[in-house]
Amino acid sequence: MTAYVVMEPPGRSEKVDTTTLVRDGFTWLGLLVPPLWLAWHRLWVEAALTFVVMGVLSMLGQKLGLGVAGSLLSLLVSLYVGLEGQGWRIAALRRRGWHEWGVVEAGWLADADIRYALEAEGLSDEAAPAPRIVPDAALARPTQPGMALGLTHIPGRR
Repeated sequence: MTAYVVMEPPGRSEKVDTTTLVRDGFTWLGLLVPPLWLAWHRLWVEAALTFVVMGVLSMLGQKLGLGVAGSLLSLLVSLYVGLEGQGWRIAALRRRGWHEWGVVEAGWLADADIRYALEAEGLSDEAAPAPRIVPDAALARPTQPGMALGLTHIPGRR
């Protein structure tokens, strides 16, 4: 089972269709083509930084004659994007004002969407919890003056 993080847009509208489900885990496209995957998900700054870092590592590998080591450094950047790309997506949505509804576990995205819709519908049908009633301290009886010996004192009686 895969965990999907459910992100709701700002304003908490009643529409379930406006939510975004982000799979929490490794992304293969983030490993294979990191800048393109990041740009596809509108992570422009991260895509540009990844492109620049991979280019610099490639040029350093050629200038210093590192050969395979230069390629491995570029592969480490790709691996990092594959591991942390979904977390960056969630962080970008939070910066845009979205909030996290919760986590849904399912085998596929469609199943996760159905589970979220059923859970969100079930939560809206339930009545709101009753407010907690706290007694007003101003209406409390004043303490009784006098001596009390152990368990023999009964409050309110003289």
